[in-house]
Amino acid sequence: MSLPRATARLQLHAGYTLHDARACVDYYADLGVTHLYLSPITRARTGSTHGYDVVDHAMVNPELGGEPALRDLAQAARRRGLGLIADIVPNHMAAHPDNAWWRDVLEHGAASAHARCFDISWDGPDPALRGKVLLPILPEPYGVALAQGVMRLRHDADSGRIELEVAGLRYPVAPESIPRRLEPQTLLRRYDPARAAGRERLHRLLECQHYRLAWWRSAADQINWRRFFEISELVGVRIEDEAVFDAVHALALRLYAQGVLDGLRIDHIDGLAAPGAYLRRLNQRLGAAGASRPPSCAQAQAYLVAEKILAPDESPDPRWPLHGTTGYDFMDQVSALLHDPDAEAPLRAFWQLLTGDLRTPQLQLEAARTRMLERHFPAERLALVRSLERMARQRRQTRDWSAVSIDRALSAWLTAFPVYRTYAEDGGRSGADRRCCDSAGQRAAALLNALPGSADAALLAQLDRWLDGGAARHATPEHRNGSPRHAETEAAEALRRFQQLTPPLAAKALEDTLFYRYGPLLSRNEVGASPARFALPPEAFLGLVQARADDFPHAMLATATHDHKRGEDTRARLAVLSEMPEQWRKTAYRWIQALPDDGRLSLADRYMLVQTLVGAWPADWTADAIECKAEVVAGWIERVAQWQLKALREAKIHTSWTDPDPAYENAARAALAFLRDSGPGRRLLAEMAAYALQLAPAGMINSLAQTLLRNTLPGVPDLYQGTELWDYSLVDPDNRRAVDYPRRIAMLAEAQALAAEGGICTRESDWRSGAVKQALIQRLLAARQRHPALSSHGGCVALTVAGPNARHLLAWLRRHEDGTALIVAPRLCASRLSGYASGEPAAARGFWAGTVIQLPDAIRNGAWRDAVSGVPVQPGPDGALHLHDLLRELPVALCLSLHP
Repeated sequence: MSLPRATARLQLHAGYTLHDARACVDYYADLGVTHLYLSPITRARTGSTHGYDVVDHAMVNPELGGEPALRDLAQAARRRGLGLIADIVPNHMAAHPDNAWWRDVLEHGAASAHARCFDISWDGPDPALRGKVLLPILPEPYGVALAQGVMRLRHDADSGRIELEVAGLRYPVAPESIPRRLEPQTLLRRYDPARAAGRERLHRLLECQHYRLAWWRSAADQINWRRFFEISELVGVRIEDEAVFDAVHALALRLYAQGVLDGLRIDHIDGLAAPGAYLRRLNQRLGAAGASRPPSCAQAQAYLVAEKILAPDESPDPRWPLHGTTGYDFMDQVSALLHDPDAEAPLRAFWQLLTGDLRTPQLQLEAARTRMLERHFPAERLALVRSLERMARQRRQTRDWSAVSIDRALSAWLTAFPVYRTYAEDGGRSGADRRCCDSAGQRAAALLNALPGSADAALLAQLDRWLDGGAARHATPEHRNGSPRHAETEAAEALRRFQQLTPPLAAKALEDTLFYRYGPLLSRNEVGASPARFALPPEAFLGLVQARADDFPHAMLATATHDHKRGEDTRARLAVLSEMPEQWRKTAYRWIQALPDDGRLSLADRYMLVQTLVGAWPADWTADAIECKAEVVAGWIERVAQWQLKALREAKIHTSWTDPDPAYENAARAALAFLRDSGPGRRLLAEMAAYALQLAPAGMINSLAQTLLRNTLPGVPDLYQGTELWDYSLVDPDNRRAVDYPRRIAMLAEAQALAAEGGICTRESDWRSGAVKQALIQRLLAARQRHPALSSHGGCVALTVAGPNARHLLAWLRRHEDGTALIVAPRLCASRLSGYASGEPAAARGFWAGTVIQLPDAIRNGAWRDAVSGVPVQPGPDGALHLHDLLRELPVALCLSLHP
C-alpha cells in the first residue's frame, strides 16, 4: 500500500460494526477513497458509541465483531485496493471496573503491577489520600450515600469474591480487608448498611481500601490522578513509560506487522507527557513491525497523523516525525475563507446589543479560562503550584516565593496562555514555544498590573525560567538544595504538569465554554477555530495551504469530524449570512422577539436557537413539512432540544452540568415546544423554514466550494461518514447518527450511469438530495487517482483574475510532472449564485459575465478538460478563460491539462 490518497472516517459501535463496514467497502471504493479510517477498535466500555473509553488495549472490541471481523474487513478492503487506518487512544483509558488494569490498582493500590500504567499521585499532601486513589463516583456526599445504602457488599458466585456495589457497578475489595472464615451470606449481613452496626462495619472496611470513595463533586478539588480533560470517567495513562507504551501498542503494532492496518491516527497527542519522544518511539516500533509485513502489503512507512488543535498562527512542531494533523486546521481555514470580513463588525455589534456584554472575545475567553482554573481544574493547578514551590525551595534565591504568590502569578500566566501547550522537550523550548510564552508573560503582567521591576514581574520571569524545559540545567551545585538528580526530577515533574494542564484548560475554556457563550455567527464557532479569526483573505489562506504542502504534504484535510459542533453544510449555509448581515440582523431580531417570553430565556440564547434552526433545517424539506410531516419534524425538534441543552450547560451562564437550573432549562425547552405545538409557533417556525430554504441554494454553493478545495488542494482529503450528501448535523452525539448507506449506494450508481452517458448531476432535484455533492466528490477523487503525483506534490499558486467580479473568484494553479490543474471556486457571492442550485444556472452564470482567468503563457496552449463535467476547455488566444463559459452548469471547476 502507498500513502493515502483519500480517506473515509467511519464511526464504529455496536450499531455499526466491522461487519457493517465490510458491507460498505465497494461503495467507498467506487466513491474513490483509498483508506477507511476507523474510530477506535480496541475494547471499550460496554455500549460505548465512540470507543474512546478503552478498557482493554490488547483486544479488538467484541461489540464490533472482534479481530476476525477486522481481518475480514481488511481482506475485503484489500481486494478493492483499500487500506485501513485505526484511531488509537494512548492518552487515557476508562476508569471503570471493566478495565482490568484499573481494577487491579483499586484492589492492590500502589503495589499493583499496573500502578505504573496510570498517572496517579500516591504521596500527595492530603493524608486521607496517601497511598489511595480518589474514586469520585458517589451521587451524594459520602456520609449521606452510606446512610442511604448506596454502597453495599455483594458476593460474586462465579468468582467467589466479595465485591463492592456502587450505582450498579462492582468494584474490588482488598482481600486483606475482608474477615476470614465467614460465610459469604453471614459477611453480607454483618456489613448490611440498612442497620447502624452494619453501616459502621462497612465504613471501617471502606476506610481500609486502596481507594477513597467520594462525592462526584469533589473530583475537581481533590482528584489525585490525571483525568482526560475534566472527565472523571477517563484516567490518564503514563505512555512515557516504555513498558506501558509496549502494552498499549502491542495490538496495533501486531496488526500493522500483519498487514491488517496501514496507518494510525493518534488521539489527543497534546495529552502526552512528551509527544516528540512518543512519536519517535512509535515510528521506531512501526519501522520494525513494517519489516514483517507480507510482500503484498509492503509499504515504505506507516501513515501517521495526530489529532492536534492549532491556534491561528501555530503549526505542528517541525520536530515531530509524522505526516500531519487530522485536519481541524483546514476545517477552520476553509470556513474562514467563505466568510465576508465586512460582516464581523455589524454581527458583533448585534451580539453586544443582545447581551449587553461589550468585552472583546479575548477578554471573554480569559474569563472562561479563569473559571476553568478556579472551579474545574483546581486540583491540577494546585498540584503544579506545589511542584513549583518545591523547586523554589531548592535555591536560596527563590526559596521565599510562597505557594500563594506562585499560584497568583501562575494563574495569570495560564489565563493568558495563547496555545494548547508548549513542547519543551529535547533540550528545551522551540522558537514557537518561546514566542507563545513571551506573549503569555506580557499579558499576564498586564493582568496582574505587574510593572517592570516589581515583585510580580520578577516572579513571572522566574516561572518562565522554571518551565522552559531546562530549569535543572540552570541550577549550579552550590545553589542546589539537595542532589542534582532531585532538582532535575522536580523540574521535569513541574514541566510535565504544566504541559498536561494547558491543553484541557484551552479546550474547555474555548470549545466547551466560550463557543457556547459567544455567538455573533455560529458557523465560526467550531473545533479548531478562534474568535480572533472571523474571516481569512485568499492570499492568507493560500499561504497556509503552501506551508502545509511544504511541511506536511500528507496531512489530512477535513471539513467534518466526529467532534464537530455543527455539520459542514450547516456552517456553509450560515456563512451566507455574512454576505447580508444587516438583513439578517433585522430578521433574526424579529424572530427573537416573537418567541414566548417568560422573563427567563436570554436574548442571546434565543439568537443561538434561531441560528441553529435556520442552519440545520433539512434542504429536502419544504416549509409546510411542519404540518404535513409533523411527526418527523417533531423528531428533528427533539434533536435540536438535545443540542440546546448541551449548549446551555456548556456555556455555564444560566445552567451547567454541575449545577443545572431546571427552571431555565424548562424555559428553553418551552420555546421549542411553542414552535412545535402552538399555531403561532408553527407559523413562526414555518417562516424560519422558508428563510432557511431561501438560503439553502446559496449554502450549497459554499458547500461545493469547500468540497472542491478539500479534494484538490495539497493534503489527504478526509470524508466523514455520510457527509458526501448534505450534512446538517448538530453537535455529538447527533453527528454520529446512523448513515443511510443503501440510499447513498443507489445514488452513486445513478450518478455513475449518468457519467457514462457524458452527463452530471445538475438537476434541481440533484441539488436538493445532495447527489450533486456526492457526484462532485467522486469525480474529484477520480482525478486524484489519475494524477497521483500532481495531487500529492503539486504546488499551489494564485492566477490573475480580471473583470467586474474578479474578487469573488478563487483561481489557483497546481503543477507537477504529470500535469497541471486549475482549481476554480466562488467566494463571498453564494447568494448571487443560488440559481445554480435552484434550476436557473443560466441566470447564475450571468454573474460571471466579463470576468476572466488569465492563464500564464507557458500553459495556455495545453489540452484542457474540466474533470467534473468532462467538457473540453478552450482558453482564448490570449490565454483568457471566460468564467461565463467555464462555469455553465456548476459553480466550481477542476480543469486539467496533461500537456503543458
